[in-house]
Amino acid sequence: MGTPVQELFDLTGQVALVTGGSRGLGLQMAEALGEAGAKIMLTSRKAAELEEAAADLSARGIDARWIAADASDPLQVARVVDETMQRLGRIDILVNNAGATWGAPAEDYPLAAWDKVMNLNIRSLFLFAQAAGKASMIPHRRGRIVNIASIAGLGGSMEMKFIAYGTSKGAVVNFTRTLAAEWGVYGITVNALAPGFFPSKMTQGTLAHFGIEKIAAAAPLKRIGDDDDLKGAVLLFASAAGKHITGQILAVDGGVSSVHGG
Repeated sequence: MGTPVQELFDLTGQVALVTGGSRGLGLQMAEALGEAGAKIMLTSRKAAELEEAAADLSARGIDARWIAADASDPLQVARVVDETMQRLGRIDILVNNAGATWGAPAEDYPLAAWDKVMNLNIRSLFLFAQAAGKASMIPHRRGRIVNIASIAGLGGSMEMKFIAYGTSKGAVVNFTRTLAAEWGVYGITVNALAPGFFPSKMTQGTLAHFGIEKIAAAAPLKRIGDDDDLKGAVLLFASAAGKHITGQILAVDGGVSSVHGG
């Protein structure tokens, strides 16, 4: 007989650091991990949003803290990891969710926008993984890293003018596979979620431009994501239930990538 299923998904006593955790997909995933028993450390740039998010989680009975920081700044990343270690003692789970986008045709794309998107969407993942790995996961010889890619990283698009975003999310896919291969020896799993369209501050312009109905119609399930659709997937990757899964990319997109290639 194996371990009871409820025990496999139980995160009691573990610590999860969630970047970009003050709203949207980050907060949804933090909620799932917290409800499974993990202590949550949220980080993003805006203190007011973090304070509100942590209060919302606390009202649900979740042990939630926060640290305001810029995920693309190496010194601030180091501070977040150091503070998390000081306050909570370890980092068992890292959810690399911080991200940004910028829309413009490739031929006119501003270099400053390219750098901003690449620094937040892929450089920050490396910085946080390296810092959390060295501070806690490698010494403890266990850890769960969940990177947030996108179906935009699985293929190109004729309609979406997002050269930097698509490139950065493609990089997240191979960063995930490469780090999984290298850090498996330490008992660390590294996987990625590739969401499709979810309502968020980042997607609100695109959803308004193309229309939710049109975007939903392109998905086999005829819907876009909601406030629950990443919870089960992130819990699988973060828990003992996923201990034999690493280097994988899971699209959570209503089936869009299965028929459109991303």
